[in-house]
Amino acid sequence: MIIKKKDTVLVLAGKDKGKKGEVKSVNPGKNKVVVAGVNMISKHTKPTQNKQGGIIQMESALDASNVAVICGKCKKAMTPKVQVSADGKKVRVCRKCNEPII
Repeated sequence: MIIKKKDTVLVLAGKDKGKKGEVKSVNPGKNKVVVAGVNMISKHTKPTQNKQGGIIQMESALDASNVAVICGKCKKAMTPKVQVSADGKKVRVCRKCNEPII
């Protein structure tokens, strides 16, 4: 999976198209990502001994194909490519400016 936790991404499709946010979690098995402040849903919860019940606003998962990583250097959204560095490690690289994504 090319998208990682704490990446800044741009939403490409859906009701929140055009919004930017930070990736909170990644699920490679289902090809899903959760982005902060994007794809908000209302969850109805029952009260327990530790929590008060009510309606909670929370983020729902998006498909990973509907988001694009934003490069920290050139500030453009793209799908990074993976290159093997000189020491044999895989590095994600921006397709626009050829800089490693941190």
